[in-house]
Parts: sequence; C-alpha cells; structure tokens
Amino acid sequence: MSIITIRNLGVTLAEPLFTDLNITLSKGDRLGLVAANGVGKSTLLGCLSGTHDATTGEITTARGCRIASVAQYVPEDRLDETLYAFVLDALDPEQQDYESWRVDVALDDLKIPIDLHQSPLRELSGGWQRQAMLAAAWVTEPDVLLLDEPTNHLDLSRIGLLQTWLANLPRDVPVIITSHDRAFLDETTNRTLFLRRDTSRDFALPYTKARDALDDADAADARRFTNEMRQAQQLRKQAAKLKNIGINSGSDLLVKKTKQLSERAEAMETAAKPAYREQSAGDIKLGNSGTHAKAFITLDDIQVETPDCRALYKTGQKWISRGDRVVVLGHNGVGKTQLIRMVAEALKGTENGVKHAPTVVTGYSDQALSQLDLQQSPLHAITHRFDVGDQRARGLLAGAGMTIAMQDAPSSKLSGGQKARLAMLVLRLTQPNFYLLDEPTNHLDIDGQEALEDELVAHGAACLLVSHDRSFIRAVGNRFWQVDRNKLIEVDSPEPFFASALADH
Repeated sequence: MSIITIRNLGVTLAEPLFTDLNITLSKGDRLGLVAANGVGKSTLLGCLSGTHDATTGEITTARGCRIASVAQYVPEDRLDETLYAFVLDALDPEQQDYESWRVDVALDDLKIPIDLHQSPLRELSGGWQRQAMLAAAWVTEPDVLLLDEPTNHLDLSRIGLLQTWLANLPRDVPVIITSHDRAFLDETTNRTLFLRRDTSRDFALPYTKARDALDDADAADARRFTNEMRQAQQLRKQAAKLKNIGINSGSDLLVKKTKQLSERAEAMETAAKPAYREQSAGDIKLGNSGTHAKAFITLDDIQVETPDCRALYKTGQKWISRGDRVVVLGHNGVGKTQLIRMVAEALKGTENGVKHAPTVVTGYSDQALSQLDLQQSPLHAITHRFDVGDQRARGLLAGAGMTIAMQDAPSSKLSGGQKARLAMLVLRLTQPNFYLLDEPTNHLDIDGQEALEDELVAHGAACLLVSHDRSFIRAVGNRFWQVDRNKLIEVDSPEPFFASALADH
C-alpha cells in the first residue's frame, strides 16, 4: 500500500538541489537516501515532514498519515530541557497527563539509562541527544519515520542497538534513512535512492548491491549516449556527401534528402542524454613525504591515562612501521582517543614515554578538527600557514569544493563536510609521512570516505587511527590494536570486535 507518493519534486535554492524526483514509499519500505554533501538529503526530508517547501512538484500522503522526523541536532533553545521532559513534550497535552507511560516505554526500548532521564540535554553527549530525539519521534506513534544521519556520535554498541531497534519496528511503518555509514545502510535498508540533481535512481536493494546496480546503469547510459552520438555523426556525414552530390547535380530530391538526414541527426543529438557525472563536493588528496626510518613510533609498555590521570591500560611493546595502517578498536570511553593524543603530544616534544623517529612528520586530525581556526577564512588558513600564494591557494580550495565566497568567509560558516575536506587539505599541505586520525570520516559523504580510503592505501601511508565506521576500517586497516580490559592487544581482524560490540546491548 502506498503511504507517500512524490511526483516531479524539485528544490532550488541558489541553484537546483534536485529536480524531477518521482518515487513511491510503501509499507515495509526501509529506504536508504544516499547523496553527496549539499545535494539536498536533509532538504528532501524537510519537504516530507512539512518543514521545507518544494520548488516544483507535489507530495501526496495517505489520509491521516503521521510523519515523525529525527534531525541531526537538538534545537539550541531546547538544550536546557531534561531528556525526559524533551521526550514527554512530543506528546499532546492530554497525553502528557494520562499517557506519560509512553515515554518510559520508548526510553526503555532504546535502553537509555535511568540516570540520564533527568539530565539536561546540554550536558549529554551528541549520541545521547540523538537518542532523545529518536525517542521523542517514536513516542508519537508515527506512520512514517525519517532519520537524518542517525549513527553520528554513536559507538558500535549503540549502532548495534539501533539496528536491532529498527529491525523490530512494525513492518508496516516505512522508514527513510540518510546516512554515510555504508555498513549500517546494508544492515537496515531494503531500498536505496541515489538522490541527484537530475536522474535520481531508486533500486530495491540495500546500499552495496544498489551501488553496483547504479554503476552498471550509469555505464549502460554512457554506452547508449556514445552509440547515439556516433549514429548522429554518421547521419551528418551522409548528409554532407548527399549535399555535395545534390549541388553538383542540381537534384532537388537529394537536397531534400540532405535536409531530412540533418534533421534526424539534430533530433537524435537533442534526445540523447549524456551519462551522469557526479558533481564532486571536492577532491581529497593526501601525500607521503617518506622517511628512511624503520620504526616511526615505539610504545614501550606505556600507561595510557585519562586527562585527570586515572589509569586506563598499558600498551605493552608496540611499534608502527612504514606502511602500517593501525586501527585502535574499543568501546567509547576506554581511551582510544587518549592514545592518539599521547602520540601527538610526544611528536610535539612532550616526554611521555612514546618514542618516535626524528624524521617523522605528523598529520593530525581529531574529531573536533582542532587543526582549523574556525574564525579564520579558509584562504587565510592556507596562505598564512603554508608557503602558498593567493592564486594557488584559491585553486587548492576550489579543488576541495569551496567557492570564492566560501574561501573568504570564516571557516565556521562551512558545512561539516566542507570543514572535513578543508582539514584534509591542511593535512596534505603539511606533507606528513605519518597520519594520526581520530574519526576522520565524521561529516564526510560516502564519496569523500572512499577518496580518503583510496589515498591512504595508494600512498602506503603509515597511520594510527580511530573510527567507528566499519566499512572504512575494513578498507584501510592492515593492523588492529584492541583495548581489552587494562591492556592493548594486537588482533588479526576487526570482525570479532565488530560482532561483539554490535551485540553488546
């Protein structure tokens, strides 16, 4: 049964985001919405929930259909509410008086600890804030659920819980999910919509299989366009020959035939649709300046501690050599980021037991992208930090997907994806031979994630990284360290940890 029907939908802001979108959402659909940053995923969800007006087309919903949407962030003016009050407020006033038990059920289903219920949202992590928004949406008993980047800020345990929660939803409730987490999409969706400026494509497949089908469809379009243009060119050649013969012989019939062939060629060229070309959100390029050092980093059974000096674990004897792409595995709070910070501090000259080769040049990117001064413009960040003139800096920034206006405005005005690409450009210009990356795929769209993967592998980069993105870890990592109780152990594969973490809820 059709729940939502979208006909010829389009949204134009400064320029078209998407056009001529046609799709029907039915009971049982679990639709993954995939697109590059800035194409309009969140805008489309806003059109469906009624918070954004489409420029063209129409959306038809089943009578009485209730749509609940989970945004990426809690509104600033509601951060001082407690988690419980925030969810309760989603109910009608009469329900708040007589059916507040619904809130307890929703919070229990999502396994949100009781000791967090009365905590102000401002004091909670981004992950718990996201869970509060999900509970507030579900407590209203919607007919359709819209989820915008639901795995952001969640560790694997919470992602596993979310996967299980979605699997247990009533099958007649369709769900639309925007996400850059490829493994999550594979686990939770049965349809994939690739949203594009034009010629969006919909496949009745989860992400990975749909991506293969999309590549095949785009390749077929490219072949079809090439063949059609070749046929048009042949018609024009035939027309040119007949025209010469007609002129020389004075034959009106041949002149008429020439005109017909030319018109056929023109009609064929007009009707032919070129193969789809993704508008890049910006290139991600890295480098590897190289070093003759055998061991970049050596950990001689050092103690990893919290910032307030509470012991977490000991590393044992560990080292990182050329070509080692080491992924640190572990649950949130066990000290993965603290290890990255300790190595970064040692490379700046802090004596903390981490040994390093003198020729190591570090490229460091943390979760907060602290290597960026958000008050500076991207142009200022590049020209004042590196030996790069204005013209080359603008070229580099354009290659990273930033317009002239973006280049001159404060970096705080950039989207999350644009900040992440600027951070990758800063890393590249640092010319490191060793990368320290803490959640580097945060805010990157799927194309950006794949570009980063390709760069790290292609350059044989040495790196120490932390990530919750299973697809990224599988593509990049060739060594794996796992925080296990009070020690750091090396494991052959991340898969046992993935399985355990996802089931740990």
